[in-house]
Amino acid sequence: MDAAVPVMPLDCSFAESDWHRLAQAWHAVALSAEVGQEPFKATLLDEPLVLYRLGGELVAARDVCPHRGVPLTLGWADGQGVVCPYHGLRFGEGGRCNRIPASPGQAIPAKMRLRTYAVAERYGLVWVCLARAPLEAGEQPDIPPMPHWDDAGFQRINCPAFDIAGSAARQMEGFLDVAHFAWVHTETFASADMTEVPPYVTTPTPTGFIADYLSDIPNYPKGFVPDAPPPPGFQWLRHFEAHLPFTATLTIHFPTPGEKLVIMNMASPVSAHRTRLFVPIARNFNVDGPVEEVHAFNLKVFSEDRAMVETQKPEYLPLDPLLEVHIPADRSSIAYRRGLRAQGYSDFFLR
Repeated sequence: MDAAVPVMPLDCSFAESDWHRLAQAWHAVALSAEVGQEPFKATLLDEPLVLYRLGGELVAARDVCPHRGVPLTLGWADGQGVVCPYHGLRFGEGGRCNRIPASPGQAIPAKMRLRTYAVAERYGLVWVCLARAPLEAGEQPDIPPMPHWDDAGFQRINCPAFDIAGSAARQMEGFLDVAHFAWVHTETFASADMTEVPPYVTTPTPTGFIADYLSDIPNYPKGFVPDAPPPPGFQWLRHFEAHLPFTATLTIHFPTPGEKLVIMNMASPVSAHRTRLFVPIARNFNVDGPVEEVHAFNLKVFSEDRAMVETQKPEYLPLDPLLEVHIPADRSSIAYRRGLRAQGYSDFFLR
């Protein structure tokens, strides 16, 4: 059974209207490198998922055997599909059952198949949309773009997934926030004496907004000494592109002309209370540098942010502009909340 009409999970932590709206978006659920023939467990919007590969096909389905309801992620792969550990039923291409050991001579019922979802791979990630049936051949998913990922000369890096005990909206807003650098990230790249936020402008787009932020705050890791210092008066340009609800990219322009670092922030809503962060990175400098150094640096940055996100109250993002007090540096935050409110989100963000 394909997910033409999404069904909310039992004990869902989201308001019904918000869940159905969020289910229409594409969300990353795993690193592509993590998913092979063996059943891989993921969770999206409280929906338990099983991911597996068979031949050249990638399958995303509800992690429930349609026979007696056991999670298929407790099972294994045998080269022809994923085997349920309870009665040995096997599910292969398209989530269809292709073996019932207890009835080897009988026709397999057409209904004996998994509830499958639209799935695609981009930027080294597996993306799922719960409100869509699997894509037809040649059909393209509406996944947010990542600048320069496919451009020649750019190194592509996937950081390990990072779990946060907080809401995806709070994490996303933190990624877009430019006023916290001098307070939260002084151990990684920012300076405590660079607290002022110069004026900047946000511009609406069909999927969210963009913002160009110019400042003196460098993006070098603490302790790093560049071969040549930035020219006098150099302003670091940070170009944000927000794609609602939970994806954004940041392109950082370095002092050497043409050098860029692109970071995608994909806050995947495991539940209303938990987020799994995926961060693909593309850069066209130091392209032969060890990715382990990039992983370690970004882990420190994520950890600094997590300490804030996991303690914010209310846990959810208030969309009513009167519920929290704003300052001029909050332009990106205000644009983000305004966009979510315009899309109709409600209780999930207001508790």
